[in-house]
Amino acid sequence: MPDVRMHSRLPWFLALGLSGCLLVVAAYDQSYWWMNEPDCAFGFLAPLFCIYIAYERWPLINRSLDAAQAPGAPRARGFRGFLLVTGAVAMLVIGGVGVAVGSLMRAGSSAEFRAPVFTFTLGSILAIFGLLFICMPAPQAGSAARSLGRDSRLKVLSLFLFPVGIWILSARLPGVVENRLTLFLQGKVVGFVSLVFDLAGARLIREGNVLVLPTGRVGVAEACSGIRSLTGCLFSGAFLGAAFLRGFASKVFLLLAAALLAFLTNIARNLFLTFWAYRHGPSAIHGWVHDVAGYAILGITTLGLLLIVGLMKRFGSIGVEFSETKESG
Repeated sequence: MPDVRMHSRLPWFLALGLSGCLLVVAAYDQSYWWMNEPDCAFGFLAPLFCIYIAYERWPLINRSLDAAQAPGAPRARGFRGFLLVTGAVAMLVIGGVGVAVGSLMRAGSSAEFRAPVFTFTLGSILAIFGLLFICMPAPQAGSAARSLGRDSRLKVLSLFLFPVGIWILSARLPGVVENRLTLFLQGKVVGFVSLVFDLAGARLIREGNVLVLPTGRVGVAEACSGIRSLTGCLFSGAFLGAAFLRGFASKVFLLLAAALLAFLTNIARNLFLTFWAYRHGPSAIHGWVHDVAGYAILGITTLGLLLIVGLMKRFGSIGVEFSETKESG
């Protein structure tokens, strides 16, 4: 029986191997930015986190495959089953096109272009989920699942959300998308800082993304928009959620908390730098003051994420997923 079961899983393991190859290529493409952009250096952790989570989850993955292949394993039937299969095929086709287009774009451009790398990465992610779903071993006699969430195939795929999905956070966004997001965040930061100084009765004039102080002008540059800290926080939150949280809702909550924490800490950093410039002049915020403020916010953000996880554990919302013998959502 084990031999028959392993033989039926061969297409799925081949799909898993192909998925690993796609992620290796994605990591190679993204490594240019990890090495040349200090704010993207956290990307070097993506392969390590991915391997760690996959290794720790491997017993859970095998148990979930056993459950998905067991006689009577629940699967969506009828229209819901048709939607699942159609969606998986669409993801595989769209992802395959993305991989092909990204490869062609990459072949005709230099390494610093972001669009080919992002296109290849996104295409790989879609193709991997579609491929793993389609190649999932079938049970001898399945039963109708009462809802899509109870489909045994989706439970297996849910274990790959972090190892596969994390690569979209370690990749640089295309320039047009990142620029729009950066401008949006810059506007929010400048607006909030200007509001706080106005409420405090300080003399300050806003000119676009520049604050005119009595001691000079301070501009909120792209680096101060918080987009890199936002990406880094989401990256860290995704890993902590994958390592410690059970349940999809808890993981989503941690990601939302990480995004909010990144925004608030970046606001605090810009408030401090503007206050320092107000007291000592714009030139005083360069050098060690700017660096110390950045490292301090990094430390506060890290401690904040760990505190959130600790509070969730304290109130019984989470447990160490890998130590559980039950299936994890």
